[in-house]
Amino acid sequence: MDTMAQAFVLINCELGSEEQIISELKTFPDIKEVRGTFGAYDIIAKVSSESIEKIRETITWKIRKIEKIRSTLTLTKIEEQGK
Repeated sequence: MDTMAQAFVLINCELGSEEQIISELKTFPDIKEVRGTFGAYDIIAKVSSESIEKIRETITWKIRKIEKIRSTLTLTKIEEQGK
C-alpha cells in the first residue's frame, strides 16, 4: 500500500520557458513526473514525499523559487478516494 503523500502542481510560466523549467523540476528528488500541458496551465508536476509538510516545503522553497514561474496551483491527493 502506498503511504506516500502526493500532490499535483499546476504551473503557469513565461512563454518559451517551459523546457528550461521542466528540466529544472526533474532535478528535485520529490518530483516524480513532469509534463508540459495545453490549456490554462503550462506544466503539471507530480510530487511525492513521506509527508504533506515535505511537499509544501518542496513547492514553497524549490518550485515557486524557479525563475520564470508566474503562478502555481496545488492539488493534494485524497487517500480515501479513487482506490
